Amino acid sequence: MKKIEARKLDMAQVFTEDGNVHPVTAVSFEEFPTDLTPGTRIRVVGISKGKGFSGVMKRHGFKGMPATHGRSTKGRAPGSIGGTTTPGRVYRGKRMAGRMGGEQVTIQGLSVLEVDPESKTAKISGALPGPRLSGLTIIYEPQVSEQSVADNVPPEENQPQAEGNPPVETPEAKSQEEGVKEKEETTNES
Repeated sequence: MKKIEARKLDMAQVFTEDGNVHPVTAVSFEEFPTDLTPGTRIRVVGISKGKGFSGVMKRHGFKGMPATHGRSTKGRAPGSIGGTTTPGRVYRGKRMAGRMGGEQVTIQGLSVLEVDPESKTAKISGALPGPRLSGLTIIYEPQVSEQSVADNVPPEENQPQAEGNPPVETPEAKSQEEGVKEKEETTNES
């Protein structure tokens, strides 16, 4: 896995050739990674937008009280938060009003749609956490191309055998040769 730092720029949309629209977020890099290509699957880690002190309806999705039948001023209140003498306390983790947002968020399953190495920007599918110009960490597995795999082969295996040198036998090659010889022997016997 490879981690790179980026900065969120703005939201946009990209139209494909078949007419579909994809929401994208533009990000910029200080140093553009050469192994980040369109189609690369990524995860993005960032700090979500802070929402300040929020009530239970916004923070936890509480329904609220009915609008009529003597509701008075309790329409957005949380209601009861616990028992009476027993247990004599409020249980830990009770959903209440409080600060919302401003937490580390990881968004998975995103992909790179477009890259522009000259301007050091990329367009990533979907929404990313945080406000504009906030810092992000992009985590991805660099895609391995056939050329880079061929470059990583040791030179003695990549070069053709010189005359007079016997070929190097690997355990896989020996087992394949033995299997071929056994097949030949069984066909000759029958």
